[in-house]
Formats: sequence, C-alpha cells, structure tokens
Amino acid sequence: MTTKIDSKNLHTKQHNSALDLIPAIAAPKGDPHSYCFGAGDVKWVDAMHRERQPGPSMRVNDLKLHYPKAGVSTIAVHAGTYDDPMTGAVGTPIYQSSTFILGEDQYQAVEQGYARDRFIYTRYGNPSQWALQEKMAALEKTESAIVFSSGMAAISTTVLSMLDKGAHLIASNELYGGTYNFFHHELPSLGFSVSYVNPRDMAAIAAAIRPETMLLYFETLTNPLLKVVDIPALGKLAREHQLRLVIDATFTTPIAMNAIEYGAHVVVHSATKYLNGHSDLVAGVAVGARKYIDAIWPRLLAYGGCLDPHACFLFERGLKTLALRMKAHEDGAFQVAQFLENHPRTRQVFYPGLSSHPDHDLASHLFKNMGGMVSFAVGSDQAALQLLQNLRLMRQATSLGGVESLVSLPFNTSHAAYTADQRAQLGIAPGCVRLSIGIEDPQDLIADLAQALDRLPI
Repeated sequence: MTTKIDSKNLHTKQHNSALDLIPAIAAPKGDPHSYCFGAGDVKWVDAMHRERQPGPSMRVNDLKLHYPKAGVSTIAVHAGTYDDPMTGAVGTPIYQSSTFILGEDQYQAVEQGYARDRFIYTRYGNPSQWALQEKMAALEKTESAIVFSSGMAAISTTVLSMLDKGAHLIASNELYGGTYNFFHHELPSLGFSVSYVNPRDMAAIAAAIRPETMLLYFETLTNPLLKVVDIPALGKLAREHQLRLVIDATFTTPIAMNAIEYGAHVVVHSATKYLNGHSDLVAGVAVGARKYIDAIWPRLLAYGGCLDPHACFLFERGLKTLALRMKAHEDGAFQVAQFLENHPRTRQVFYPGLSSHPDHDLASHLFKNMGGMVSFAVGSDQAALQLLQNLRLMRQATSLGGVESLVSLPFNTSHAAYTADQRAQLGIAPGCVRLSIGIEDPQDLIADLAQALDRLPI
C-alpha cells in the first residue's frame, strides 16, 4: 500500500519502508534509466507516481535558481554550503553529532519510506553530509550524491546496488588495483561474474555482453598509461543494450568532464585524490539521478561506510578550490610532460595534453582539463628506482591528486601483482614512472627532474 505524503519540502508516493528502496534490478529489462522494487515486482521507477526534489538539501534558495549559469568555480564555492541562521557562519558548520532529536516528522519519514530526507541518525544522513553531497551533485550536473568513508566503499556499495543475483558485469582490464581485487575476489564469491576487456575496444566490449549482463564499469583514464576511454561510445552501448553504466572519474574530476552527460548512470570518485586535494582525507562519493542514489543509500546503511562530519568538512573545504587546483595541476603537468618528452634519458611520455599521446584527439574532445598525471619510462626498473632516490622535491608515495607532487613506480606499487610479461601486454614498459604533479611552481619540478635524470648512468 502506498500513501501520499506532503510534508515540508518533500512530495513523494512510495513504499512504506526505506529498505524497500533496495532494488532487484534483474527483473525483465525495461527502461535502462530505472530500477525495480522488490523481487518479482516488475514495476520500474519511471512508471511509478513518484515526485521528489533533488537532494536531500537544506537550502531554501538554490544557487541554480538565482545563478543558473554560474561557473564551475562559483558552484564549487557556493553550491550546498549551508549558511547557519543562528550564527551567520559563512561556512557549513561541523555537525559533530551521531544522532538527532526525533519527533512526529521523523517517525513519519521512517514509516512512509523517506527517511533519507530527514535527520535521524548520522549513518542515515547528517547536515555536514547533505551540504557536501549537494555541492558534488551540482559540480557533476546531476540530481543527487552520497558520500562514503573511502573510494572503495563508494565503488563496492554502488556496484552491489546495481546488480541482482547471478548478474554479469563488464569492466576494463586496466582497473585500479582495489577495484580489480573487489571484482576478481569478492564478486565471484557473491555469485556475480566479471569479464575484463580492453577499455578502448568497443567491439570487444559489445562482444562480451551476455543475456545476464547488467553493468558496464570503466574509468575515464587508465592507470598508469592514461589511455582515454570513449565515454560517449560506452553510453551509447549501454542505451542500446539496456545496461547500466558506472564510471570512475577519479583521475579527471567534474572540472574535466561530466560523464553523466554522456550516458553514465552513476559516477564514482575516490575523493581521497583530487576532490579533497590535500592528502589528508580518505573518502568516496557516488553521484547520479536521485533514483539511483536512493537505490544505493539503503546499501550504505547496511554496509556502514558513512563519512563522519569532520571528514565532510575537510572534503567540502577541498572542493571549494577544486577548479583553481585543477588548473594548476594541468599547467604544471603540461610543462613537465613537454620537458620529459624532450629529455634524452626518457623513452616514452604519456600525457593526454601532448599531441603525441595516442588519444590526444579524443581527450581534446572530452576533457576541459587534462589533469595532473604524467607517466614516462627510463629504460629499466633499476634506473627508475635510482631516479626516485635522486629526486629531492617530489615525494615517493602512493595515491595522487594532492597539492604536493608524488612519484611512484607501477612495477612495485599499483601493478606489483603482475608479471613482467603481463605488464608488457598492457603496454607498461620497464622503468615506467608515474607522476602526480602538484601545484608547485613547474620550473622547480622540472629542475628536480632534470638533476635526477642527469645523474642516471648512461
């Protein structure tokens, strides 16, 4: 039985429990932009009489209402930020509370199935989370977002929310290691199957589709060779075969592109990287149409990967400078890549902003910002190890996207589990070095690389 609810800013008609939002997506295929309720229920969300605002949100006056054409820096600063009426604080306060006072409105929200739109318990939602989520949704030009305690929490919860028992998914064969481990070890034990394909081969991706295929999962850029994935082509394939498309946009950020505009249903990020940008936070986020995020939210409750209020404060603070930082990352990376391309000790340089990059034309079409990742080879793994010892400014560390420049070697970090032959099959040459260019002065980074390269044995 359904009930019409009219309470404050929420107008919805839906099932009685928040847990009814858990989808059983493998019902007979219908509109690829919707999911169905409950095992055996073949109704899709788009066929239901259900209206709700994007969000959830605490704002009375939406930025889009007054400034519908606001630029990305304005959105990054102002969208979602909550102006506390009691104190007049210009930044969103940290709501360091695990629970909230209950009243008739909250009880009704639980009973009628819209608990996500009320403050009840921080695992369900917190004002610090809501402000951050609204900012992320605005940056990705979509309706809703949900934040997690890590990028892997965002990835695993999102993927499991998009699959039903026995489902098959297709993924890139050049995935982030944590994602690959989840797909390769965890999903089969839960009854799912995965096919791995070249992310640049649309024919191979199409050929991998089975009757039980439900999801395509790809990253905007591969690691470490920065191959550009044709997101519009993936979106077209998903529409044609009524599949869901989840895109990991960690390497590109909303400043470079909005994958949802090209047909992605959900976009995930490891906010640990560029979104926060200061190497002091572990977090994740998923964004998309509200119906998809509403399907993910109950799984967040069940798996428990919510983001605490103080981490939300750090995340939102980092987002406010995202556009400025990404410009600095791009400027520095381009200059460093040009220097490396012309240095006699380097053999290959990969940066999508270089005309020599195999995917430069596609990157120029898709990306408004080429990012700060650069990879190159120095001939042997031993030479690469010596290079790292020679560097004085760049730091040896895993991760990426921080204000400081980091350097790592795929053979002993991200691709340590691969054999040399397997790395060669992926195109990762011996001596491959990955740089995450920070926001330092590019000439200082170039000077550091120059002295380090010049000290390598000939």
